[in-house]
Formats: sequence, structure tokens, C-alpha cells
Amino acid sequence: MSGRSKITVVGAGVAGLTTALELAERGHPVEVIERGQAVGAGCSRMAGGMLAPWCERAATEEVVARLGAPAIDWWLHHVPGAERNGTLVVAPARDSTELTRFSQRTDSWEWRDEAGVAALEPDLAGRFRRALFFPHEAHLDPRRALLALAEALAKRGVAIRFGVDRAEGFVIDCRGLAARDVLPDLRGVRGEMAMIHSREVALSRPVRLLHPRIPLYIVPRGAGVFMIGATSIENEGRGGVSVRSAVELLNAAYTLHPAFAEAEILELGADLRPAFPDNLPAVRPGPRGLLVNGLYRHGFLLAPAMARQAADLVESDHADLRQRRSA
Repeated sequence: MSGRSKITVVGAGVAGLTTALELAERGHPVEVIERGQAVGAGCSRMAGGMLAPWCERAATEEVVARLGAPAIDWWLHHVPGAERNGTLVVAPARDSTELTRFSQRTDSWEWRDEAGVAALEPDLAGRFRRALFFPHEAHLDPRRALLALAEALAKRGVAIRFGVDRAEGFVIDCRGLAARDVLPDLRGVRGEMAMIHSREVALSRPVRLLHPRIPLYIVPRGAGVFMIGATSIENEGRGGVSVRSAVELLNAAYTLHPAFAEAEILELGADLRPAFPDNLPAVRPGPRGLLVNGLYRHGFLLAPAMARQAADLVESDHADLRQRRSA
């Protein structure tokens, strides 16, 4: 598309990379700048990578499921290794009523009995009498997905410049919490995770373990590696994982299968996720272009929708875009 001026996307996390790729696929000249030294150096690398719009409906607005559902096909198309194996939701016998409550707040699920659980996940045979299965959901490895997006951008000639924080021309700001200088209503929500390795347990899909206080999830990463997460703490501390959270995360794995007690802890990590007061993402006008932010705990689920919104705004206001570029 000759005659189009370059658009600068600020931030090489999931919001920035998906936005840059959406624009590049529509023929816009794009570059990405990142103040860090690597793709996904921020909170995106701590994500669970669950593409679970119907499960998320249990604790979110309907719009999250509506915007998130198309993301599954988007990621399956763009990222090798993304898998649509569904999500299994289980609960210990003492918390079995949590399954019924969860089913009442969600949709697109199927009940599975003990044999049905074993058919889906043989290593969970005999451990849970009932479960909810969400067959249309998917998951991916966030760190591999971010690298795949960077490779897709490189193939389209889109450069990512590291160690840079000054942008020229029309800017799409995807800096996350760093954008609080222009988004004063943005807050940080702390998320914590554990990465473990087990030689004794195999899972082929994310498993959510319902708990009266904190529903936890365990996501397979392949080769015996599992990510455990789901904490959302209204605290902006950037320290390491708390003892309480570490115990809850690791107990979740042990409750799911006692063999996880022998697993090796590979990583304990924590970071802050950007959120607006309503916990919903938004594309807003910015000082020199657009602001894409507030993905909260739904970064990979909602980033494609936000990228489409940003690209649509770019294309729907060409006159204003040209004016901004020449200012």
C-alpha cells in the first residue's frame, strides 16, 4: 500500500505484537519499539495462555466471552502449537457443589462422569466423580506464542527495535502499566504463577480445579512441564511470590494428582497486569494516536479483538491519521 506512513507500535508484549501483526496483514507499514531487550519481557510471559472464553464467563462480563471466542481461531491460525483440546473443570468431592455453581454461570459445556474424565485425561482416572468439559476452548504456550508473533512480523518485514522508548509519527501505545503517564485510571493487578516439571503425570488440556476461594488452573506446556496459576491480587507490589500463594498453587497440583508432590519446581514468578476500573480492555485516543490497554488477566484471549479495533480505527479515520502524522 504505497503512500501510507509508518505506524509505530510501542511495546512488544501480546497487545503490541498482535496489533502490529493485524496492521501488517492489512498492508500498513509498521514498526515495533520496545524499551526492554526481548520480546515479551513484561507480564505477557507470565500468562496462563488459556483461550477459555466460556470458562471465563464464570467471573467476567458477557463481553469477554463475545470478544474472546474468535481469538481461538486467530491463535490457531497464527501460532504453531496452539491446541483446541478443550478445558476440563473439576473439584474435590468436598467442593462438588462448586461445579454446579460454575455450570450455572457459564455455557458451552458438557457434564462428564468418572469414566468420562478418565477418557479425557487417563492420569486423572478414579480421582473425580464428575467434571465439566468445555470442548471448544484452547490453550497455547505464551512464551512460544510471542516468539511466533515476532517471527510472523519479521516475515512481513516488520522490525522490532529494542532498547527504544521514543516513538515518531502516529503511535499505538501498548505499554501496559508503563502507560499510566497518559492513563491515570490504570491500575496493576498482581498475578503469581508456578512452573513445575513432572515425569509421572501427563495432561493434554488445561484443568481448572475449583476451590471455594480461589479457582486454580494447571496448563500443560509439553515435555512434562506445567504452569499453575490464577491468583489475582489487588496489590501493586512487585516482589516475589508470597508463601501463601506458593502454597496454594502447589497444593492445587497436589490435590489434582498426588504424584505432583515429586515434581520439580522450575520457576516461581509474579508480575502486575494492567487493568481499568471495570476490568475490561479498551482502545482509546492517545496524545499521538491510540492507546491499547487494560487487558487485565485476559491478555491472550482479548488481544486479537483489541488489535482489530485499533486497526479498524486507523482505517476509519484516514484524514485525521494523516493530520496527526504531519503535525
